[in-house]
Amino acid sequence: MRLWSLHPAHLDRRGLVALWREALLAQAVLAGRTRGYRHHPQLERFRACPSPGGAVAAYLDVVQQEAAVRGYRFDPARVDEVQRWEGQLTLTTGQLDLERALLLDKLAVRSPTDHVVQQKLEMGAHPLFAVIAGPVAPWERAGGAPVRPADPVVRD
Repeated sequence: MRLWSLHPAHLDRRGLVALWREALLAQAVLAGRTRGYRHHPQLERFRACPSPGGAVAAYLDVVQQEAAVRGYRFDPARVDEVQRWEGQLTLTTGQLDLERALLLDKLAVRSPTDHVVQQKLEMGAHPLFAVIAGPVAPWERAGGAPVRPADPVVRD
């Protein structure tokens, strides 16, 4: 499961579809509708906010909007009817840089044209996240990131 902190506009078609599917899975996990992935580290930052379900719904709304811009039909009815959380989770520059590198590596293999385009851009964050200076997130497991309990920061 990869719930990208990058704005969904940076993802290729395959990445955007995978993000939608994985974020829907995250929604089901946080709502207690599935037993799998309950301890997935990517969910730690959502659980740390006052409204995990509202945060993942807000996250999914942006993914669905990006899909609509591209002419895809991601069913908004799949997003839980919950009050959207209006705060922001923090995202460190180290985490954003790591995810940019991970995405560029994936694009180089599966979508060379997108790779060339995205490589030239400064990749922005998903609007759910406020970017602050700092290292790779403690919950991150890719790229040799530390494996230790998360100490997430939440902004209201």
